Amino acid sequence: MISFDFQLTFILMRKFNLAILQVCIIVISLSCSKKSPNTPGPITPPTPGPGISQSWTFEGTPSWTDEFETNGSPDPLKWDYEIGGSGWGNNELQYYTRGENVKQENGQLVITAKKEDYNGKNYTSTRLVTNKKAEWLYGRIEIKARLPKGRGTWPALWMFPSESFYGTWPKSGEIDIMEHVGYDMNNVHFSLHTEVFNFTIKTEKTSTKYTEAVADSFHVYRLDWTPYGIRGFIDGVQYFEFMNNYSGYKTWPFDRKFFLIMNIAVGGNWGGAQGIDNNAFPATMNIDYVRYYKFVQ
Repeated sequence: MISFDFQLTFILMRKFNLAILQVCIIVISLSCSKKSPNTPGPITPPTPGPGISQSWTFEGTPSWTDEFETNGSPDPLKWDYEIGGSGWGNNELQYYTRGENVKQENGQLVITAKKEDYNGKNYTSTRLVTNKKAEWLYGRIEIKARLPKGRGTWPALWMFPSESFYGTWPKSGEIDIMEHVGYDMNNVHFSLHTEVFNFTIKTEKTSTKYTEAVADSFHVYRLDWTPYGIRGFIDGVQYFEFMNNYSGYKTWPFDRKFFLIMNIAVGGNWGGAQGIDNNAFPATMNIDYVRYYKFVQ
């Protein structure tokens, strides 16, 4: 007679061997099966772009330019106006008019901020844009300008996305080629704003360059914009750089088209931080030219 212990041991061994067999069958089946066409493959990270020291190439002749050679109003085929006195998100005090504060004369574009009552505001100015006229993705932009002087002025040469592809500001980005505030005459700023990097959370990417006589002589403010990074210059001297780290739109929304904006704001959170000198008005920003060069590589 077979003992109970032996029977139990025999049963357990059979179950153990059966389990081992089932595992082997599953492993062999998986190793021999073909990969489903819907199964995602390994994720290959993007190849990093040119390094910090590598030069970028742009075409030598501008593909879009305005030299402001004809007296009168700005070319309606190239420029439009953003109008209103909403404060523009910065508690600005001016009302932007449609053409009353800008003209072309003597080969220059002249934007004038005035102390005058208009539609409930005490100041007027111009916000000139290329929106729907000229929009760019990558390239070099050069703007030769003479800035206004006086406490309370806030001129800017900057770019805004043509559409809010990644969401409302700052998610879709902003490029400030030149910003200046009148109470700090000799400092000029280049800045970028994104969802991760913006002034509302004090993380904006910005650089400041001491530049003499910005209101007495012309200087060339330049943007170099590529898929790999953005650089800012004054008179050919680089003072800003921000490289694409390939982590997505929250840090790099600059893979969509942007348009150009040129304006003088009055007062506001930054421009009016030390008050406004009404004796500074009328205040003018003169633009000698705007030139856009296509990015090559």
